[in-house]
Amino acid sequence: MQLLKNHEMYILGTTPMCTYIKGLSPGQVKMCQLYQDYMPSVKRGAMMGRNECQWQFRTSLWNCSSIHDDDDIFGSVTDIPSREAAFTHAITSAGIAHTVSRTCAEGRLSKCHCSERERPKHLKNQWMWGGCGDNIDFGYDFAVEFIDIRETEKNHPRKSKELSRMLMNVHNNEAGRLAVKNHVRIACKCHGVSGSCNVKTCWFQVEPFRSIGARLKERYKFSTHMRFNKRGTKLMPSLPSLPKPTKEHLVYLQDSPDYCDTDLSKGSLGTTGRRCIKGDKGTSGCRKMCCGRGYKKKLVKTTVRCRCKFQWCCFVKCDECSRINTVYECK
Repeated sequence: MQLLKNHEMYILGTTPMCTYIKGLSPGQVKMCQLYQDYMPSVKRGAMMGRNECQWQFRTSLWNCSSIHDDDDIFGSVTDIPSREAAFTHAITSAGIAHTVSRTCAEGRLSKCHCSERERPKHLKNQWMWGGCGDNIDFGYDFAVEFIDIRETEKNHPRKSKELSRMLMNVHNNEAGRLAVKNHVRIACKCHGVSGSCNVKTCWFQVEPFRSIGARLKERYKFSTHMRFNKRGTKLMPSLPSLPKPTKEHLVYLQDSPDYCDTDLSKGSLGTTGRRCIKGDKGTSGCRKMCCGRGYKKKLVKTTVRCRCKFQWCCFVKCDECSRINTVYECK
């Protein structure tokens, strides 16, 4: 489905809302004008992807904190076509597809409604099919056109860095959307006397976004290093021994920087001031997180509820207790 071809491609005047949203390409501004009521969902989806990125990388040297501009739908993404850029594109695309799919089912968007997918063949006969399912097919189609248009509308010269970056971004955008579309689940609601669940009504539902984020984080770990083929027409694995990635795998073109020091051109805020765990051997440990610069010990005072007692009737009364915790921060 091509959404733009279903509507007039010209619009008299310019809608102020669409011209003032940061980060939109010219093609996305046109889509914004046609689907103005979708823009809050688009922004929620992009921010959901941003928050999930920061959660998944919270203990890594790169913790996604460089994507911080709340007024920009797409945030600030590193210019290096690394694994981190691949994940950023995938999680943003997934977030928009996820949110639009859900909002369609809630009846809050024009031109879309509940899912029209047919009843799964393996569903038990006594279970009814008829709930308002998340419209993942529309959410996927909308995300394809809205997100990929910022890449495909550019006039990339052959064999250029811009073309290879475009192919990488489009591939990772698709991987993010498929992480949502290919893993929808069946949700059911019980009916019957006293909730006996003799009968169920079922529908399709997108997975919780935390599960989608974890799936993409796993693909980030096993992403494939790619290069241009000799014709300059497509990407291929950088080494013959590497398997060809599927549409659901992430791909990248350049190795990642170390992210130890502040370098905004690399999407790195550095690790100075980051908290670490003394003695931990993983990326959250002080040895790796602080990149050999050392760390300092801090005592942090916190106030917590304590000595809670039930009072008749009917509330819980607690005291406030102070605790001193030891934390470590990178120099």
